[in-house]
Parts: sequence; structure tokens; C-alpha cells
Amino acid sequence: MRLKRNVSILLGAAFLMATSAVGPGFLMQTTVFTQTLGASFGFVILLSILLDIGVQLNVWRVIAVSEKRAQDIANAVLPGLGVLIAVLIVLGGLAFNIGNVGGAGLGFNVLLGLSAEAGAVVAALISIAIFMVREAGKVMDRFAQVMGLLMILLIVYVAITSAPPLGEAAVKTILPDKVDLIAIITLVGGTVGGYITFSGGHRLLDAGIKGPEALPQVTTSAVSGITIASVIRIFLFLAALGVISKGLALDESNPPASVFQLAAGQVGYKLFGIVMLSAAITSVIGSAYTSVSFIKSFHPVIARNENRVIIGFIVLSTLIFITIGKPVRLLILAGALNGLILPVTLGTILVAAYNRKVVGTYRHPLWLTIFGALVVLIMAWLGAYTLWQQLPQLFI
Repeated sequence: MRLKRNVSILLGAAFLMATSAVGPGFLMQTTVFTQTLGASFGFVILLSILLDIGVQLNVWRVIAVSEKRAQDIANAVLPGLGVLIAVLIVLGGLAFNIGNVGGAGLGFNVLLGLSAEAGAVVAALISIAIFMVREAGKVMDRFAQVMGLLMILLIVYVAITSAPPLGEAAVKTILPDKVDLIAIITLVGGTVGGYITFSGGHRLLDAGIKGPEALPQVTTSAVSGITIASVIRIFLFLAALGVISKGLALDESNPPASVFQLAAGQVGYKLFGIVMLSAAITSVIGSAYTSVSFIKSFHPVIARNENRVIIGFIVLSTLIFITIGKPVRLLILAGALNGLILPVTLGTILVAAYNRKVVGTYRHPLWLTIFGALVVLIMAWLGAYTLWQQLPQLFI
């Protein structure tokens, strides 16, 4: 019974992380980059997967052996740093959750013809219902698994119907015509940036899977999360490539929807609605859960009322969307800050991995440290550059 429970938790954490990554932005990025890079986008996906695994393993392993959440690890490294990271995570999570709620509204619009605002409210109610039950963690795990599998099946179907040039995709994945560094950084940030990489790690901690003895399980779950997200991205890439290789033009206002529609007609368009809805709702849940997990250790009242705070987070995101829409300038700043979250948090994790007060006698693998340091340097440069370019627009 305990083994079965652990397997369910490990899968739940993996799917929570993966479905948190697969949101409306994930669908848009994959389609747009396929449109601009063609089959060579396969190389970008391959390289980003390797970097994602390096990031994920660094973070989850240190969380497990330290038996602390990321903000508490950061405070142990440098007092006050955990508070800064929590602020960045919550700000980024709230801003992007507005987009997730909007994406869910779009999914309901495609499926049932509801307005985006009405659909967003329905999606918020579904998300809130999960955190109103006593066993919210188990329900969240199961919901993420079901929605994740549903997305995979539907996207695989559309990929098959689009008949992509598999041979060209395989060759260009190894020998690309061009390499787009921005695309690589965008994919890494979109898969393991901000709150996403911590969602599953914190979930395992909450479920009691921690300590050096749990490292094999944690490693398996971490790699599984990246694998699930990568499978979804690969098949979405193939679906888009099949459409683009036939010379069909995508609708610029909604490229992912046009991929599904051009590949499988009106049925495909409805399937897009299901995929968008699944991606958005699971991202709403993942964002809210993980954002609150970054502040619940700061005060016992938050810890005791964790589910209520999560519900409040979802309600606030929804109210902002249906009343004032997407606050563009806030999203610009939050997007830039989100680009800085990964190097700050990952850099902190790497320092903590060699701090005996945090990890005890645990010895962190050198190859993981090298991988992590590389990602920290690249993401720090891009995040700082983006923030420098976008910040003046907030005051225009």
C-alpha cells in the first residue's frame, strides 16, 4: 500500500511540474518557433531538454536532502534572500496566472462558445473546487495526471493527422540549418523557470518524500516531469511542422489553434479547445499551489490556511483578468523578473548544495553543478538585458 502511494505521489509531482509548464504560453511558443525555424526547431528542443534535466535535478535533489523549501534554503544561505525569492515567485506567478486564467477562458470559448470572461470564471471554480476538499493534494495529483495524459493523446492524434516530415525532423534535430539562442533560453525558462521547477519538488516535500534515502525516487520523478513536458512539446512541434511543411499559413492571432484546425478540420479546432483548457487549468492550479508554498513557511497562519490562501490567489488572478484584462505593463515587468528568477534560485541552490549546514554530508554531483552554472550565467544575462530594455516602457 505504501509503495502504491509513493508511486502515485511521484507521478503526481512529475505531472504537476509538467502540466504547470504546459500552459497557454507553452503552446504559443512551440508553434511560433516551429513556424520560424522549421525542422531545425528540433535541435532547440533537444538542447533545451538536456538543460532542463540539469536544472530540475539540481533543484529537486537539494530540496529533498535538505528537507527544506526553496525559500528556507535561500534564507539559510543568506538571511533575507528567501524573502526576496518568495516575492519574485509570487509576483511572477500571479502575473502569469492571469494569462493562464485567460487561456482557460479561451478554451471554453472554443468548446462551448462562452465568452473568455465567463469561461475564466468557470475554470477558476473548477480549480477552487480541488482545494476545497480535505485530500486536496491527492486530488491535485490525480487531476494533473488525467489532464496531462489527455493532452498527450490529443496532441499525438493531431501530429499523426498532420503527417509531418519525420526524416527531415530527425536530421535537422542533429544537424540544424540554424540555431536560435533566444529560442533555447525561452524554452528553458518556459519549462523550468520561475515557480515551475519547484512545483513538483515542493509537492514531494509536502508528501513526506525527502531525505538522502529518497534521492533515487526524487531523481526518477524529476526526470519524468521533464520527459512528460518534452513529449508534449515534441508532438506539438511535429503537428505544427506537418502543417507548415505543406505550405499552409497559420493564423497569426492564434497559431496553435490554426495548427489543430488545419491538421484535423473542425474536429481539430475543438480538440484545440480541450488541449488549451487542460493546459490552462493545470497551470492555474500549479501556479497557485507553488506560489503559496513559497510563503507558507513565513507565518503559521498561512500554513494553517494554505488551501484558503491558494483559493484567494486564484480568485485574485481571475478578478484581475475579468475586470481589467491583462495588465500589459505589469506583465512586461513580471516577465522580465521571471527571467531573473531562474538564475537567482538556481544559483542559490548550487551554493546550498555545498553548504554542510543545509545538506549535511550529501555530496552533489559535479556534472550537475556545471550544468547548473551554465544555465545561471545564460539566463542571468538574458533576464538582465530584457529587464533593462523593458523597464523604461513602464513609465511611458
